[in-house]
Amino acid sequence: MQSASEQSEAAEPPAPPEHAYPDHWEADVVLRDGGTARIRPITADDADRLVSFYEQVSDESKYYRFFAPYPRLSAKDVHRFTHHDFVDRVGLAATVGGEFIATVRYDRIDARGLPASAPADEAEVAFLVQDAHQGRGVASALLEHIAAVARERDIRRFAAEVLPANTKMIKVFTDAGYTQKRSFEDGSVRLHLDLEPTDRSLAVQRAREQRAEARSVQRLLTPGSVAVVGTGRTPGGVGRTVLRNLLGAGFTGRVYAVNAALTGETELDGVPAHPSVGAIGEPVDLAIVAVPAERVPEAVADCGEHGVRGLVVLSAGYAESGAAGRERQRELVRQARSYGMRIIGPNAFGIINTADDVRLNASLAPQMPAAGRIGLFTQSGAIGIALLAGLHRRGAGLSSFISAGNRADVSGNDFLQHWYDDPGTDVVLLYLESIGNPRKFTRLARRTAAVKPVVVVKGARHSGSAPPGHRVPVTRIPHATVSALLRQAGVIRVDTVTELVDAGLLLAAQPLPAGPRVAILGNSESLGLLTYDACLTEGLRPTRPLDLTTAAVPADFRDALAAALADETADAVVVTAIPWVGEDGATEFGDGEVLAAALREAVASAPAPKPVVVVHVEMGGLAEALAVATSTRPAAAGRGTASRENRSVGAAPAQTAPPPQPAAPVQQVTPPGEQAPGEQAAGQQVPAQQATIPAYPAAERAVRALAEAVRYGQWRRQAAEPGRVPEYEDIDEAGAAALIEGVLGGEGVDARGVTLDTEEAGALLARYGIAVRPTLPAPTPDAAVAVAARLGYPVALKATAPHLRHRPDLGGVRLDLATEEQLRTAYAELTEVLGKPEELQPVVQAMVPRGVDTVVRSAIDPAVGAVLSFGLSGAASELLGDTAHRLVPATDRDAAELVRSLRTAPLLFGWRGSAPVDTPALEELLLRVSRLVDDHPEVVAVSLEPVVVAPRGLSVLGATVRLAPPAPRTDLGPRSLPRY
Repeated sequence: MQSASEQSEAAEPPAPPEHAYPDHWEADVVLRDGGTARIRPITADDADRLVSFYEQVSDESKYYRFFAPYPRLSAKDVHRFTHHDFVDRVGLAATVGGEFIATVRYDRIDARGLPASAPADEAEVAFLVQDAHQGRGVASALLEHIAAVARERDIRRFAAEVLPANTKMIKVFTDAGYTQKRSFEDGSVRLHLDLEPTDRSLAVQRAREQRAEARSVQRLLTPGSVAVVGTGRTPGGVGRTVLRNLLGAGFTGRVYAVNAALTGETELDGVPAHPSVGAIGEPVDLAIVAVPAERVPEAVADCGEHGVRGLVVLSAGYAESGAAGRERQRELVRQARSYGMRIIGPNAFGIINTADDVRLNASLAPQMPAAGRIGLFTQSGAIGIALLAGLHRRGAGLSSFISAGNRADVSGNDFLQHWYDDPGTDVVLLYLESIGNPRKFTRLARRTAAVKPVVVVKGARHSGSAPPGHRVPVTRIPHATVSALLRQAGVIRVDTVTELVDAGLLLAAQPLPAGPRVAILGNSESLGLLTYDACLTEGLRPTRPLDLTTAAVPADFRDALAAALADETADAVVVTAIPWVGEDGATEFGDGEVLAAALREAVASAPAPKPVVVVHVEMGGLAEALAVATSTRPAAAGRGTASRENRSVGAAPAQTAPPPQPAAPVQQVTPPGEQAPGEQAAGQQVPAQQATIPAYPAAERAVRALAEAVRYGQWRRQAAEPGRVPEYEDIDEAGAAALIEGVLGGEGVDARGVTLDTEEAGALLARYGIAVRPTLPAPTPDAAVAVAARLGYPVALKATAPHLRHRPDLGGVRLDLATEEQLRTAYAELTEVLGKPEELQPVVQAMVPRGVDTVVRSAIDPAVGAVLSFGLSGAASELLGDTAHRLVPATDRDAAELVRSLRTAPLLFGWRGSAPVDTPALEELLLRVSRLVDDHPEVVAVSLEPVVVAPRGLSVLGATVRLAPPAPRTDLGPRSLPRY
C-alpha cells in the first residue's frame, strides 16, 4: 500500500515541531486468536526494531506495501518511518515480546494528495503486517486505533491505495463498518473512509471484541499441555497439590512439573520434571504459577520466552497486600502482556473445565466437579470452595469454574464473552466483589441474558470500597441503583450464595415458566399454605394448594402432578412433601426414592414442558434421588406406579434401569441420532424430560428461585421487543447545543462544570419541549404581592434555602394563597417561624392543578454512564429508597416500567378511589429528559422536582441542570484491555 505522500517527499513542507510522546495512545489488545499484542506510537528509538521487522516480511508483502520490489529499507526510509510529529504524521506499531509484528502510519494530505497540516482533514494510511502474524486480526485492531488517533487530531477521512491482488488488506477496510467510497484508478483500488463511528462500525468492533476475548478464555480452558511451575519435591505445598489435582481429574493433555530445584529428578508423581519451562523442549499452552511472589517475574519471563499462551497465577502477595503489592501486580500484568499472554489471578484459586475431551482441574479444589451445564465464576477462593461443595451436594454439574482472585487481567467480562456462545453452558453464575468495567459488564450481561440466564450475587455491597486487590473505577451511585440497572439488563440479582445455588439449580434443570401462575400440591396442608404465602410475597399468582392429605402415596403425587402439568391455567408447579407415617409408625417412603420416581414419571408424561420444584421436610434421600442422572429415551406408554427398579425419566416399563446413586451428578445421556444439550441453539432451555427436579428444604427458598425464573422469563419475552426511542418533532437539538457551548465556552467557567441559573435551565429544557413553571423571587412582602399580581392568584409561597428546599414537611411551603391578605399573612408566618427573608430565599409560584408530586432525575456516573431515575417526592419515598432507575437512552418500554416499578406506584393509578394521573404525560417527560442527556453528554445532571402529575397533564415546578465537559467514552473507543 503505497501512499501518495510517500511519492511526494520532495514536495513535503518543513516538518512542524514534534509534540510530546502521546502515552495515552498505548494499549494492549486481544487478537483474533486470543493472544495479546501491545499497540504504541513508533519513536526514533525504534529504528533497529523496524529494520528487524522489515527483514522478516516476505517479498510479496513488501510488494503489496510499496507497489514495487523493495527488499530493504534505506536509511532515509528508516528515518521517515520512525520520526513523527504525532499530529500530521503518526506511526503505530503492534508489538509482542517488545518486537514489531505490524505497523500502520498516516500522513495528513491536502486535496491534491500532497503532505499538509491542519486544517486539512484527510490522511493517507498504510499498513504492513509480518507474514507470520497475518490472519490474527492485527491490522483490524491497528485500524481502530489509528482511526481514533486521527479523530483526536481532527482528521475526518482516510484514503488508502491498495493493489487489487492484496485482497486481505482490502477486506480489512471494507469490513471495518465505516462509511466508505471505492474506485479503481491507474491499476489500484482507491478507498476513502469516513472516520466518524457508525452503528455498523461499532457493531463490527464489538463482534470482533467478543470473538477475540472468548477465544482468549477458550485457550486458557482447553490447553493441550500444562506446566505446573513451583512443584515441590515433597508432597504438600500449592504446586504439588495442583499437580495432584490435574492428574486426579484425568487431564487429557500433557503435564509437566517445573521447579528450579529439580535438576536431578526426571519425574514427579509420574510426570516429566524439568528445572524450567525452556528445558521442557515441547510446546506448553498453559502454566500454573505457584512460586513466591518475588520469583514470579522470572517464571513469567521463562514462560513468555518459550511460547506459553496463558498463566494461572496462584501466588499471593500482590495488590491484596498493600501499595508495594499493587505495584508488583502492575508489573506482572505488563510483563505477561508484553509476551502476548493472558493471566488469571494473581492470588487465584484456579480454573476447571469438565469437558470430557479436556478434564482440566488446574485449581486447589481436591475433587473434580461433575460435568454439567453451569458456568461458575468467583472472585473469592473461599466462596468458590463453598459454591463447589454446595452444587456438588445438590447434584449439580459444571461446565467450567474460575476463581480469578485479584482478576488483574482476565475478569468476569471475559468469561461472559466466552459463555455467551459456549454450547456447553446453559446457565452462568457469578460471585462478584467488584465490577471493573460496569458499563461493559452491563452490555455483555444484557447480550448473554438474551440467550441464557446470568445470575449474580455481589459481595462487599456496603463496605464503601472495593476489596483489597481489586482495581475498579470510582462510582458515585448507590448499590441499589447498580442492582436496578443490572436487572434492566436481564441479570438475575440475588443476595446470598445460597440463593445463587438455588436459582442456578432451577434454571439449569427446568424450562422457563411461561408466566406467574403457580399450582401447589402436596401431602401437608400447612406446608402448602406456607408455599402459597411465599408465592404471594414474591409477586406470583398461586392457586389454592391441593392437599393430598397425609394418606397420599407416591402414585397420588404422580397423578396430581400430571394433572397440574396438563392444566393450561398453571405455568409452574410446586410439590410439597413430608414423610408419610403408617399406622405402625413406619415411614412408608421416607427415603424419598420412590416418590422421586413417581414425580419423574409425571414430568415425563407432561404434554408441554413446565418447571417443577419440590419443597420437602425431612424426606430422607429425596433431594439426592431427584438429582440422579436421567435418560432422554421416549416416555413410557403406561402410567403405572413407578417401582424402585424403574425410576429414570421416560424409562420403558419393561426395562430395568440401574438403581440410582444418591449423590450422582446432573448428566444427560443422549441416544444416537438425537441432539445433545450442548448442541442446542443458544439460550434454549433443556426440556423437562431431560432434566433433574430441584428440591429445596424450605418453601421460601424454592419460591424465591421460581420467582426469579418467572421474572427472567418475562424479561426474555420483552427483550425480543425492547421498545424504541421516540422522535419528537419539537426538539431543537442544535439550539440546545449552541446554548451549552455558549455556557461552557464562556470566560471564567469552572473546568469542573457549572450549574445553570433558573433562566438558563428553563431555556435549555424548553429546547426539548420541557416547560418549567416560572418561579420568581420575593425578597420582601411587597415584592411577593407584586409577583403574585403578575402571575395571578392563587399562588404558592416557598422557602428555597438549601436546608428547606423540597422539604414541605418542615413548613417552608404555603399553598393556595388566593388573596393579597393571605399572601402577606403567610409571608409573615414564614419569616417569623423559620428566619429572615435573606435566610429563607422565598419565591412565589402560580398554583397548578392538584396531583401526585414526583421527582425526575438524570445523572452521568463515570462507571456506568447516564442513568435516568424516577420516584415520588417526599421524605417517605426517600427513606424507603423507593426510586427506579434505567440506563440512558431509555425506550418507551423503559419509561413505562420506570413509572410502574415503584412500590408506591399505586398512588399514580387511582389508589383508594383517587383519580388516576396522566401517566402517558409522565412517560413522555421521562423520555424527553433521556433524549436531552443522551444527545448532549455535557448535561451531566438534571433534577426536576417537584413534577406534579395531575389527572390531565403535569407541571414541572423546579429544575436544576448542571453542565460539564464530557468525560471520554471509553466504550466507544478502539478495543483495548484495561490499562496498567
